[in-house]
Amino acid sequence: MDAFFAAIEQRDDPRLKGKPIVVGSDPKGGKGRGVVSTCSYEARRYGIHSAMPISTAYRKCPHAAFLPVDGEKYSAVSSVIYGIFNEFTPDVEPVSIDEAFLDITGSYKIFGTPVGTCKLLKERIKKRTGLTASVGLAPTKMAAKIASDLKKPDGLVEVKPEGLLDFLRPLEVRRLWGLGPKAEEALRQIGIRTIGELARRDAKELTRVFGKTGEYFWQLANGIDERPVETGGEAKSVSNETTFGEDTSDKAKIKSALMRLCEEVSGRLRHDGVRGRTVTLKIRLEGFDTYTRASTIAEATNFVDVIYGETEKLYDAFASSKIIPPKKVRLVGVKVSNLVSARVRESLFDGISGAKDEKIHKAVDRIKERFGDEAIFRAGGKISS
Repeated sequence: MDAFFAAIEQRDDPRLKGKPIVVGSDPKGGKGRGVVSTCSYEARRYGIHSAMPISTAYRKCPHAAFLPVDGEKYSAVSSVIYGIFNEFTPDVEPVSIDEAFLDITGSYKIFGTPVGTCKLLKERIKKRTGLTASVGLAPTKMAAKIASDLKKPDGLVEVKPEGLLDFLRPLEVRRLWGLGPKAEEALRQIGIRTIGELARRDAKELTRVFGKTGEYFWQLANGIDERPVETGGEAKSVSNETTFGEDTSDKAKIKSALMRLCEEVSGRLRHDGVRGRTVTLKIRLEGFDTYTRASTIAEATNFVDVIYGETEKLYDAFASSKIIPPKKVRLVGVKVSNLVSARVRESLFDGISGAKDEKIHKAVDRIKERFGDEAIFRAGGKISS
């Protein structure tokens, strides 16, 4: 979808059409914290982009309309769009709230040609939601992703199998999905600026420099991408994060925030009927340096005490590291991944040792559902009310 959140706001308020819109946290006159969630194409002309500090966005365009994220409204529109996707093919792989891969190999003949199917898809989305979508049609997922970004908004780019390499070669390497700024700069330092230049290099040379990632990007540059559209649809992780009102070095304050995040993640895991084995801590310092630390436990869990215990160990190790310069913390986040169904028993003793904890957690969930998240909370790892 094109500037999804901002486009919905412009659709719902005609006064905002044609004006720069920034959806995200409150800029507070240029002193706000947090980041831009998305922005309209009019705002992008001022150099604003997603994930930019909201204070920077305000300085670039103080007369823009700064709006809060309305997750409930955006999710409702997303549900309509995904419903339309499923009218064209059952093979839909969600990427985000407004982006997905569709495999129309087995269904396009119902609607005509592949490109005709894409046109009809765009028309149906526009008719039912009032929003524009950009579509990339290609023989591989990577090429389809790149093609969908080239002619936004309201674009449609077709890449035929016989023209795949000709399509890729002149593009800058940053177009490869998953290749970040640091990798791009490292490639530039060895004289690689385009996908074609990357494709012509020796794969072994790239592996020596970048490890397995080098060979992976070499394959993509040569049009080798055998990844299928995965239609499972299950969440791969559950996460949450928070930005402090002011950068802080107060460990008690940081750990309190981590506990709250662990509670929220724990509750969502149980709500979704899953447990996870890998706990990841995210820390963003002043200056926006961002670090992650992760640990994998023996048995999957959705218990907050276990998740927080791992998170606290990761934080303590990070805080005591001499590698990291002493800076205040701007943001913390917690993610649980490597998920399995909560119905799967991983130990003969699961039903015995975890029964009491399971009852306690479910009781807490019921209290919060009825009276709100503030009705009961943990202090020092114990349940209080």
